[in-house]
Amino acid sequence: MTIQTLKTNHLILFEAISGSRAFGLATENSDTDIRGVYYLPKEDFFGLNYIPQISNETNDITYYEIGRFVELLQKNNPNILEMLASPEDCILHKDPLMDLLRQEDFLSKLCKDTFAGYAVSQIKKAKGLNKKILNPIEKERKSVLDFCYILEDQGSVPLKKWFSGNGKVQEKCGLVNIGNTKGMHALFYDESGVLGYKGIIQHEEANQVSVSSVPKDEKPTAYLSCNLDAYSTYCKDYKEYWKWVSERNEDRYNVNKEHGQNYDSKNMMHTIRLLQSCEHIFKTNSLQIRVDNREELLDIKAGNWSYEKVMQKAEDLIESIEHEHSVSTLPASPDIKKTEKILIEIREKLYCR
Repeated sequence: MTIQTLKTNHLILFEAISGSRAFGLATENSDTDIRGVYYLPKEDFFGLNYIPQISNETNDITYYEIGRFVELLQKNNPNILEMLASPEDCILHKDPLMDLLRQEDFLSKLCKDTFAGYAVSQIKKAKGLNKKILNPIEKERKSVLDFCYILEDQGSVPLKKWFSGNGKVQEKCGLVNIGNTKGMHALFYDESGVLGYKGIIQHEEANQVSVSSVPKDEKPTAYLSCNLDAYSTYCKDYKEYWKWVSERNEDRYNVNKEHGQNYDSKNMMHTIRLLQSCEHIFKTNSLQIRVDNREELLDIKAGNWSYEKVMQKAEDLIESIEHEHSVSTLPASPDIKKTEKILIEIREKLYCR
Protein backbone atom coordinates (compact mmCIF):
# COMPACT_ATOMS: atom_id res chain seq x y z
CA MET A 1 0.00 0.00 0.00
CA THR A 2 1.46 3.34 -1.06
CA ILE A 3 0.31 6.96 -1.13
CA GLN A 4 -0.30 6.60 -4.86
CA THR A 5 -2.49 3.55 -4.17
CA LEU A 6 -4.60 5.64 -1.80
CA LYS A 7 -5.08 8.32 -4.44
CA THR A 8 -5.71 5.94 -7.34
CA ASN A 9 -8.37 4.05 -5.37
CA HIS A 10 -9.98 7.21 -3.93
CA LEU A 11 -9.34 6.09 -0.34
CA ILE A 12 -8.35 9.50 1.04
CA LEU A 13 -10.89 11.03 3.41
CA PHE A 14 -8.95 14.11 4.39
CA GLU A 15 -5.84 15.91 3.18
CA ALA A 16 -4.34 19.18 4.38
CA ILE A 17 -1.18 21.27 4.38
CA SER A 18 0.31 21.15 7.86
CA GLY A 19 3.36 22.42 9.75
CA SER A 20 4.74 25.92 9.35
CA ARG A 21 2.47 26.78 6.41
CA ALA A 22 -0.63 25.95 8.45
CA PHE A 23 0.71 27.84 11.49
CA GLY A 24 1.40 30.94 9.40
CA LEU A 25 5.13 30.65 10.07
CA ALA A 26 6.36 29.66 6.63
CA THR A 27 9.30 31.46 5.05
CA GLU A 28 10.71 31.17 1.54
CA ASN A 29 12.78 28.13 2.56
CA SER A 30 9.97 26.25 4.31
CA ASP A 31 8.97 22.77 3.17
CA THR A 32 5.37 21.85 2.45
CA ASP A 33 4.16 19.11 4.80
CA ILE A 34 1.01 17.15 3.98
CA ARG A 35 -1.05 15.16 6.48
CA GLY A 36 -4.17 13.16 5.77
CA VAL A 37 -6.61 10.41 6.68
CA TYR A 38 -7.59 7.36 4.63
CA TYR A 39 -9.67 4.22 4.92
CA LEU A 40 -8.75 0.73 3.83
CA PRO A 41 -10.56 -1.36 1.22
CA LYS A 42 -13.06 -3.63 2.96
CA GLU A 43 -11.05 -6.81 2.35
CA ASP A 44 -7.93 -5.25 3.93
CA PHE A 45 -9.75 -3.85 6.93
CA PHE A 46 -11.65 -7.08 7.69
CA GLY A 47 -8.70 -9.30 6.76
CA LEU A 48 -5.12 -9.44 7.99
CA ASN A 49 -3.74 -6.51 6.04
CA TYR A 50 -4.47 -3.64 8.43
CA ILE A 51 -2.15 -0.69 7.75
CA PRO A 52 -2.36 2.11 10.36
CA GLN A 53 -0.10 4.68 8.70
CA ILE A 54 1.53 5.41 5.32
CA SER A 55 4.34 7.92 4.73
CA ASN A 56 6.74 8.89 2.00
CA GLU A 57 10.50 8.39 2.44
CA THR A 58 11.10 11.80 4.00
CA ASN A 59 8.03 11.66 6.27
CA ASP A 60 6.85 15.07 5.11
CA ILE A 61 3.73 13.40 3.68
CA THR A 62 1.87 11.14 6.10
CA TYR A 63 -1.61 9.60 6.09
CA TYR A 64 -3.37 7.84 8.98
CA GLU A 65 -6.02 5.14 8.73
CA ILE A 66 -9.29 6.52 10.12
CA GLY A 67 -9.25 4.22 13.18
CA ARG A 68 -5.67 5.17 14.02
CA PHE A 69 -6.57 8.82 13.53
CA VAL A 70 -9.44 8.60 16.04
CA GLU A 71 -7.27 6.64 18.49
CA LEU A 72 -4.65 9.41 18.45
CA LEU A 73 -7.36 12.07 18.80
CA GLN A 74 -8.60 10.27 21.92
CA LYS A 75 -5.05 10.52 23.31
CA ASN A 76 -4.96 14.27 22.50
CA ASN A 77 -1.92 13.89 20.28
CA PRO A 78 -0.94 17.49 19.31
CA ASN A 79 -0.14 16.75 15.65
CA ILE A 80 -3.43 14.93 15.15
CA LEU A 81 -5.56 17.53 16.93
CA GLU A 82 -3.90 20.19 14.78
CA MET A 83 -4.87 18.22 11.67
CA LEU A 84 -8.49 18.17 12.82
CA ALA A 85 -8.36 21.94 13.37
CA SER A 86 -6.68 22.71 10.01
CA PRO A 87 -7.47 26.20 8.63
CA GLU A 88 -9.90 26.12 5.73
CA ASP A 89 -7.32 27.49 3.29
CA CYS A 90 -5.01 24.55 4.09
CA ILE A 91 -7.55 21.79 3.45
CA LEU A 92 -6.94 20.14 0.09
CA HIS A 93 -9.68 17.50 0.32
CA LYS A 94 -12.34 16.64 2.88
CA ASP A 95 -14.94 13.88 2.71
CA PRO A 96 -18.25 15.01 4.29
CA LEU A 97 -17.96 12.10 6.76
CA MET A 98 -15.00 13.87 8.39
CA ASP A 99 -17.41 16.53 9.65
CA LEU A 100 -18.59 13.96 12.21
CA LEU A 101 -15.23 14.40 13.99
CA ARG A 102 -15.33 17.64 15.96
CA GLN A 103 -12.77 19.36 18.19
CA GLU A 104 -15.18 19.61 21.10
CA ASP A 105 -15.51 15.82 21.30
CA PHE A 106 -11.78 15.35 21.79
CA LEU A 107 -10.22 18.36 23.51
CA SER A 108 -9.60 17.61 27.18
CA LYS A 109 -7.29 18.29 30.09
CA LEU A 110 -4.98 15.62 28.67
CA CYS A 111 -3.62 18.44 26.50
CA LYS A 112 -1.60 19.64 29.48
CA ASP A 113 0.50 16.49 29.28
CA THR A 114 0.56 16.10 25.49
CA PHE A 115 1.14 19.74 24.50
CA ALA A 116 2.88 21.28 27.51
CA GLY A 117 4.54 18.03 28.57
CA TYR A 118 6.21 17.66 25.20
CA ALA A 119 7.19 21.34 25.23
CA VAL A 120 8.82 20.95 28.65
CA SER A 121 10.86 18.02 27.32
CA GLN A 122 12.05 20.28 24.48
CA ILE A 123 12.99 22.99 26.98
CA LYS A 124 15.12 20.48 28.88
CA LYS A 125 16.67 19.50 25.56
CA ALA A 126 17.39 23.17 24.83
CA LYS A 127 19.05 23.57 28.22
CA GLY A 128 21.16 20.50 27.48
CA LEU A 129 22.14 21.98 24.11
CA ASN A 130 23.02 25.27 25.80
CA LYS A 131 25.30 23.38 28.17
CA LYS A 132 26.95 21.48 25.30
CA ILE A 133 27.62 24.64 23.28
CA LEU A 134 28.99 26.56 26.25
CA ASN A 135 30.99 23.62 27.62
CA PRO A 136 32.50 21.65 24.73
CA ILE A 137 34.42 18.51 25.70
CA GLU A 138 37.83 17.85 24.20
CA LYS A 139 37.99 14.93 21.78
CA GLU A 140 40.96 13.43 23.60
CA ARG A 141 39.39 11.38 26.37
CA LYS A 142 40.62 11.77 29.93
CA SER A 143 41.61 8.76 32.03
CA VAL A 144 41.25 7.92 35.72
CA LEU A 145 44.71 9.47 36.22
CA ASP A 146 43.24 12.91 35.51
CA PHE A 147 41.01 12.51 38.58
CA CYS A 148 43.81 11.50 40.95
CA TYR A 149 45.59 13.90 43.30
CA ILE A 150 48.60 13.66 45.61
CA LEU A 151 48.19 15.10 49.12
CA GLU A 152 50.86 17.72 49.67
CA ASP A 153 51.26 19.99 52.69
CA GLN A 154 47.75 21.33 53.41
CA GLY A 155 46.44 20.76 49.90
CA SER A 156 46.87 18.55 46.86
CA VAL A 157 48.41 18.56 43.38
CA PRO A 158 47.22 16.72 40.26
CA LEU A 159 48.86 13.32 39.99
CA LYS A 160 50.21 13.95 36.47
CA LYS A 161 51.82 17.22 37.63
CA TRP A 162 53.34 15.38 40.59
CA PHE A 163 54.74 12.73 38.24
CA SER A 164 56.39 15.29 35.93
CA GLY A 165 57.77 17.28 38.86
CA ASN A 166 59.31 14.22 40.50
CA GLY A 167 60.40 12.23 37.44
CA LYS A 168 58.10 9.32 38.18
CA VAL A 169 55.78 7.15 36.06
CA GLN A 170 52.49 5.51 36.96
CA GLU A 171 53.60 1.99 35.86
CA LYS A 172 56.08 1.74 38.76
CA CYS A 173 53.52 2.71 41.41
CA GLY A 174 51.73 0.42 43.79
CA LEU A 175 48.56 1.43 45.61
CA VAL A 176 47.16 0.14 48.87
CA ASN A 177 43.68 0.99 50.14
CA ILE A 178 43.43 2.97 53.34
CA GLY A 179 40.69 1.55 55.54
CA ASN A 180 37.62 3.57 56.56
CA THR A 181 38.21 6.13 53.80
CA LYS A 182 36.75 6.67 50.34
CA GLY A 183 39.13 7.00 47.42
CA MET A 184 42.26 7.27 49.60
CA HIS A 185 45.34 5.16 48.90
CA ALA A 186 48.92 4.89 50.10
CA LEU A 187 51.24 5.17 47.09
CA PHE A 188 54.45 3.14 46.93
CA TYR A 189 57.11 3.51 44.27
CA ASP A 190 59.47 0.81 42.98
CA GLU A 191 62.15 2.33 40.76
CA SER A 192 63.67 -1.07 40.03
CA GLY A 193 60.39 -2.69 39.05
CA VAL A 194 61.32 -5.94 40.82
CA LEU A 195 58.42 -5.81 43.31
CA GLY A 196 55.82 -6.32 40.56
CA TYR A 197 53.55 -3.39 41.35
CA LYS A 198 50.49 -3.16 39.06
CA GLY A 199 50.72 0.57 38.46
CA ILE A 200 47.87 2.97 39.15
CA ILE A 201 45.89 1.89 36.09
CA GLN A 202 46.51 -1.12 33.84
CA HIS A 203 45.28 0.58 30.63
CA GLU A 204 44.02 4.02 29.54
CA GLU A 205 40.34 2.99 29.49
CA ALA A 206 40.35 1.52 33.01
CA ASN A 207 37.44 2.79 35.12
CA GLN A 208 39.16 2.35 38.47
CA VAL A 209 42.63 2.30 39.99
CA SER A 210 44.56 -0.93 40.61
CA VAL A 211 45.80 -2.06 44.01
CA SER A 212 49.04 -3.97 44.49
CA SER A 213 50.54 -6.38 46.95
CA VAL A 214 53.19 -4.39 48.84
CA PRO A 215 55.77 -5.83 51.30
CA LYS A 216 55.07 -4.77 54.89
CA ASP A 217 58.44 -3.10 55.37
CA GLU A 218 57.94 -0.70 52.43
CA LYS A 219 57.29 2.96 53.25
CA PRO A 220 54.69 5.03 51.35
CA THR A 221 56.10 7.60 48.97
CA ALA A 222 52.90 9.66 49.02
CA TYR A 223 49.16 9.51 49.62
CA LEU A 224 46.74 9.57 46.70
CA SER A 225 43.09 10.60 46.45
CA CYS A 226 41.01 9.33 43.50
CA ASN A 227 37.62 10.91 42.73
CA LEU A 228 35.88 8.08 40.85
CA ASP A 229 32.48 9.79 41.14
CA ALA A 230 33.79 12.78 39.16
CA TYR A 231 35.37 10.41 36.61
CA SER A 232 32.07 8.56 36.18
CA THR A 233 30.22 11.86 35.58
CA TYR A 234 32.87 12.92 33.08
CA CYS A 235 32.54 9.63 31.16
CA LYS A 236 28.75 10.08 30.93
CA ASP A 237 29.11 13.69 29.74
CA TYR A 238 31.83 12.74 27.26
CA LYS A 239 29.69 9.99 25.72
CA GLU A 240 26.60 12.23 25.47
CA TYR A 241 28.55 15.16 24.02
CA TRP A 242 30.29 13.24 21.24
CA LYS A 243 27.10 11.32 20.44
CA TRP A 244 25.40 14.70 20.02
CA VAL A 245 28.25 15.91 17.78
CA SER A 246 27.96 12.83 15.56
CA GLU A 247 24.18 13.10 15.22
CA ARG A 248 23.56 16.85 15.07
CA ASN A 249 22.21 18.53 11.95
CA GLU A 250 25.26 20.54 10.87
CA ASP A 251 23.31 23.11 8.83
CA ARG A 252 20.96 23.79 11.73
CA TYR A 253 23.85 23.78 14.22
CA ASN A 254 25.76 26.33 12.12
CA VAL A 255 22.69 28.60 11.98
CA ASN A 256 22.47 28.45 15.77
CA LYS A 257 26.21 29.05 16.03
CA GLU A 258 25.96 32.11 13.76
CA HIS A 259 23.28 33.84 15.82
CA GLY A 260 25.26 32.93 18.94
CA GLN A 261 22.33 32.41 21.33
CA ASN A 262 23.37 28.89 22.35
CA TYR A 263 20.02 27.20 21.75
CA ASP A 264 18.21 25.59 18.82
CA SER A 265 16.19 28.64 17.80
CA LYS A 266 13.88 26.83 15.37
CA ASN A 267 13.02 24.19 17.93
CA MET A 268 12.40 26.78 20.64
CA MET A 269 10.12 28.76 18.30
CA HIS A 270 7.91 25.69 17.89
CA THR A 271 8.13 24.97 21.64
CA ILE A 272 6.80 28.45 22.46
CA ARG A 273 4.09 28.03 19.80
CA LEU A 274 3.07 24.70 21.34
CA LEU A 275 2.83 26.24 24.80
CA GLN A 276 0.74 29.10 23.44
CA SER A 277 -1.59 26.58 21.77
CA CYS A 278 -1.99 24.74 25.06
CA GLU A 279 -2.75 27.96 26.94
CA HIS A 280 -5.35 28.88 24.29
CA ILE A 281 -7.04 25.46 24.59
CA PHE A 282 -7.65 25.90 28.31
CA LYS A 283 -8.69 29.55 27.98
CA THR A 284 -11.17 29.05 25.12
CA ASN A 285 -11.93 25.27 24.95
CA SER A 286 -10.74 25.37 21.34
CA LEU A 287 -7.54 24.88 19.35
CA GLN A 288 -6.25 27.68 17.15
CA ILE A 289 -3.72 26.68 14.49
CA ARG A 290 -2.76 29.97 12.84
CA VAL A 291 -0.65 32.04 15.20
CA ASP A 292 -1.39 35.67 16.13
CA ASN A 293 2.25 36.50 16.86
CA ARG A 294 4.05 35.49 13.66
CA GLU A 295 6.72 38.21 13.88
CA GLU A 296 7.54 37.43 17.50
CA LEU A 297 7.93 33.71 16.80
CA LEU A 298 10.03 34.30 13.69
CA ASP A 299 12.17 36.66 15.76
CA ILE A 300 12.88 33.76 18.14
CA LYS A 301 13.63 31.49 15.18
CA ALA A 302 16.11 34.06 13.85
CA GLY A 303 17.97 33.97 17.16
CA ASN A 304 17.18 37.56 18.09
CA TRP A 305 16.14 36.57 21.61
CA SER A 306 18.69 35.75 24.28
CA TYR A 307 18.62 32.28 25.80
CA GLU A 308 17.49 33.79 29.13
CA LYS A 309 14.65 35.73 27.50
CA VAL A 310 13.23 32.77 25.59
CA MET A 311 13.47 30.55 28.69
CA GLN A 312 11.60 33.18 30.74
CA LYS A 313 8.90 33.32 28.04
CA ALA A 314 8.52 29.53 28.26
CA GLU A 315 8.39 29.53 32.06
CA ASP A 316 5.73 32.28 32.09
CA LEU A 317 3.60 30.26 29.66
CA ILE A 318 3.96 27.09 31.73
CA GLU A 319 2.86 29.00 34.84
CA SER A 320 -0.18 30.34 32.96
CA ILE A 321 -1.04 26.87 31.64
CA GLU A 322 -0.98 25.46 35.18
CA HIS A 323 -3.50 28.09 36.28
CA GLU A 324 -5.78 27.83 33.23
CA HIS A 325 -5.74 24.04 33.48
CA SER A 326 -6.88 24.21 37.11
CA VAL A 327 -9.94 26.33 36.24
CA SER A 328 -10.72 24.82 32.83
CA THR A 329 -14.15 23.33 32.20
CA LEU A 330 -12.78 20.76 29.74
CA PRO A 331 -13.29 17.10 30.69
CA ALA A 332 -10.39 15.16 32.19
CA SER A 333 -10.26 13.06 29.01
CA PRO A 334 -12.36 12.51 25.86
CA ASP A 335 -15.48 10.33 26.06
CA ILE A 336 -14.05 7.12 24.62
CA LYS A 337 -17.41 5.41 24.09
CA LYS A 338 -18.91 8.44 22.35
CA THR A 339 -15.96 8.95 20.01
CA GLU A 340 -15.71 5.23 19.30
CA LYS A 341 -19.39 5.29 18.32
CA ILE A 342 -18.61 8.12 15.87
CA LEU A 343 -15.83 6.00 14.35
CA ILE A 344 -18.18 3.06 13.95
CA GLU A 345 -20.74 5.31 12.23
CA ILE A 346 -18.09 6.57 9.80
CA ARG A 347 -16.91 3.06 8.96
CA GLU A 348 -20.44 1.73 8.52
CA LYS A 349 -21.19 4.48 6.01
CA LEU A 350 -17.88 3.95 4.22
CA TYR A 351 -18.36 0.24 3.74
CA CYS A 352 -22.00 0.59 2.73
CA ARG A 353 -21.18 2.94 -0.14
